Amino acid sequence: MNFKPVDEQLAVIKRGTVEIVPEQELIEKLKKSKKENKSLKIKLGVDPTRPDLHLGHSVILRKLRQFQDLGHEAILIIGGFTAMIGDPTGQNKTRPALSLEEVQENAETYISQAQKILDESKTTLVNNVDWLGDMTFMDVVQLSSKLTVARMIERDDFSKRFENNEPISVHEFLYPLAQGQDSVHLKSDVELGGTDQKFNLLVGRDLQKTDGQEPQVCLMMPLLVGTDGSMKMSKSYDNYIGIDEPANDMYGKALSIPDELIYTYFELVTDVSIEELESLKQKAEEDPRNTKHELAHTITRMYHGEKAAEAARKHFEETVIKKNIPDDAPEFHFESGSTVRLLDIISDAEMTSSNGETKRMMKQGGVSLNEEKIKDPGFEVTFENGKEYELKVGKRNFARLISG
Repeated sequence: MNFKPVDEQLAVIKRGTVEIVPEQELIEKLKKSKKENKSLKIKLGVDPTRPDLHLGHSVILRKLRQFQDLGHEAILIIGGFTAMIGDPTGQNKTRPALSLEEVQENAETYISQAQKILDESKTTLVNNVDWLGDMTFMDVVQLSSKLTVARMIERDDFSKRFENNEPISVHEFLYPLAQGQDSVHLKSDVELGGTDQKFNLLVGRDLQKTDGQEPQVCLMMPLLVGTDGSMKMSKSYDNYIGIDEPANDMYGKALSIPDELIYTYFELVTDVSIEELESLKQKAEEDPRNTKHELAHTITRMYHGEKAAEAARKHFEETVIKKNIPDDAPEFHFESGSTVRLLDIISDAEMTSSNGETKRMMKQGGVSLNEEKIKDPGFEVTFENGKEYELKVGKRNFARLISG
C-alpha cells in the first residue's frame, strides 16, 4: 500500500471533524502505519434502530469512506446486540428494546444504503452479536467491574436524569461497556462517532488500556443540522433528506436549507475536494442562490447520477419557478359523474405516507387543485365528463386527474 504523506492524510481526516482525542496519538499511528506499510483499523459502530438513512447518517459514513480512500481498513459494526439494549445517548427516558427480528430487518436495509457511500469491496462488515452474544453472566460482571458508577454518572444524559429523579435502568449502564468491548475485540486503532458519542468512544479507549492494548483514537463528527436550520437532521423532525429519496425530492429539499448551511453541507455531505471547498465558502456568501443549486445538484448526482441531477433541476424550474405541472406527472382516470374524496385520491396515489400526513399538509396549505388550496379533509371532487384537474401535494408531488 502506497500511503500518502501523514500531513496530507491528516488534512483529509480533519475535514469537518469537531475533535480528535488525542490528535497527537493519531499522528503517531499514521506515521507508524506508513513506516510499516500497514493499514489502521478504523471502527464505526451503528445500531440499526431504524431502517432508513438520511444525510445526517452520511456524515460519519463519509468519514469512514475517506479513511478507506486513504488505504485504511474500514470496519462497519452492525450492532445486532447493542441495538437490543438501546443506546441511552441523548435520551431522557429509557429507550424500549428492539427484538432480534426488528434489528435484523433494519440491518439489511441499513447495509444496502450504507454501501451507496462506502467502498463495499474494502469494507469489513461484522455484527457484535457474534462476540457479545457469547459472553457469560460472569463475563458481564467482570466487564462491569472496569467502570465505576461515579464515572458513568459523569455522562450528561445520565446526570440530568439522576438530578431530575428520572429512572435510569441498570442495563443502560451496560451499553457503553458493550460498545467499548467491541473496540477490545476488534483491536481498533480509531473509532468514529458523532459528538454525542464521545463518552462511549472514550470508554472503549479505557477498556483497551485495561486489556493491555494500544488505545484507540476517538474522532468525533458534528451532528448535521436539518433543512429547518435549527434541529439536528431527523425523520422525527421532518427536516431530513433521505439518501434513498427520489432525485426530484432530494434536489428540492436541498434547496430548502438556510443559506448559512450551504458551506457546512458541502463540507460534510458531499464529495467535492478540499481545494474546491475554499472557493465554495466565498461563493456561498456572495451568490447563495446559485451556490445552493450547485449543492443540490452535487448531492443528487452523488446518489442518482448526473443525468438524474440535471433532470431534477429542470423539474424544479418547471414546477416551482414556472409553476407548471411536469409533463411526466402521473395521470389518474375516474368515471364521469363520480364523486371521490380528495383525501382518498391522494392516499390511493401514494402521494403521502398516510392520511394523517395529508390532513396536516391540507391544514398548512400544501394541497391544491387547479391552483386552489384545499384545506378541508372532507373535500370531494366531482368528475364531469372530459374535465381535468391538476393536483399538487407538497412542493414536489403532482398528478393529473381526468374524468371519462
